[in-house]
Amino acid sequence: EVRLAESGGGLVHAGGSLRLSCVASGDRFDGLGWFRQAPGKQREGIACIRSDGRRDYSDSVKGRFSISTNSGKATTYLQMNNLKLEDTAVYYCNAEDGLGYFIGPFGRGTQVTVSS
Repeated sequence: EVRLAESGGGLVHAGGSLRLSCVASGDRFDGLGWFRQAPGKQREGIACIRSDGRRDYSDSVKGRFSISTNSGKATTYLQMNNLKLEDTAVYYCNAEDGLGYFIGPFGRGTQVTVSS
């Protein structure tokens, strides 16, 4: 089983920035991704980075958020710039198996609140 631990959330004004971190451990995985769930909405995938360095972003965050990993590729970061009110959500990370499937159980996530 893959274990995931997110951190770095908080309260920020619109237009501000935050950097989230997630440490993955346990079973083997290929890539890492970030998801978020806003109140009353379904969880959505927003960014993914694969072992070969390819990155994908949802249209809602493209150009504002950036995903990266450390040299060991077991920690992923989500740099969030120009935050908007609609970015308010609980943010989660998960591990991808190389075939497009996310395999870890979702953890508690980290809350990001953007205020006006």
